[in-house]
Amino acid sequence: MDNANIHPTAIVQDGAKIGDGVVIGPNCFVGSGAEIGDNTKLSANVIVEKNVVMGKDNVVYPQAVIGCGPQIFGKPSDYKYGRLVIGDSNIIREQVTIHPGMFEGSSTEVGSRNFLMIGVHIGHDCVIEDDIVTSNYSQISGHCWLQRGVWFSGIVTVHQFCTIGRWAYATGLTGINHDIPPFMTASGHYPCVVRTVNRRGMARAGLSQEEQKSVTDIFKKVYREGGPILEKVREMVGDESLKDVQREIIEFISRASEHRFGRYLETKRQD
Repeated sequence: MDNANIHPTAIVQDGAKIGDGVVIGPNCFVGSGAEIGDNTKLSANVIVEKNVVMGKDNVVYPQAVIGCGPQIFGKPSDYKYGRLVIGDSNIIREQVTIHPGMFEGSSTEVGSRNFLMIGVHIGHDCVIEDDIVTSNYSQISGHCWLQRGVWFSGIVTVHQFCTIGRWAYATGLTGINHDIPPFMTASGHYPCVVRTVNRRGMARAGLSQEEQKSVTDIFKKVYREGGPILEKVREMVGDESLKDVQREIIEFISRASEHRFGRYLETKRQD
């Protein structure tokens, strides 16, 4: 903390761990037990509550609220919730809210190099991997899993327990209520439908031209050829001729089908 730049109007409670080069701006609050890594910047009016562990080189913009208790009914005021762990080099814009795990011993996890735009909400017990972009006012309910490279356009909403496969994309105003396979583009609102492949996502992921073609081929077979999707997928699960990236997509869809609403994580749910 000796090398940190803390504005005189900021409140940093005893027991907070502040790394070298940290900037804490006007009217910020950092709770006891919070950890903020080197060279992270909190602009103005940022709240970082207890049980938050934040890595280095993050930038948090005004009015972001990081780590306040999850939005759950029927808990006493002294209820002990879990942790929020955030990686490195994230950009967290104005009015973003991120909640910790809902039970003591549980956690919400946000990786590194993510861009959370204005008004984004990440609910309790989510896993947000790396290199993800969530555009303005996207709302991610509790227990969701966003895999690496996911990109949301504006005001995308995600139902609890959904998994969004790596490098998938959702268009603006999409309401996602089931798992979305890797490298796919989804749009629509109840129902949300896989429309095409995410060509930009495949390029960003570093897929070769051959791999990109194999993703397009499996998309056409699953979503464009006639017949029930799940029947086709179940027939292909054991197909040894599938390319690795094709098998990843087929197995993802197959796992999602284990739950009646297409949310694999629901099968792990403990009420």
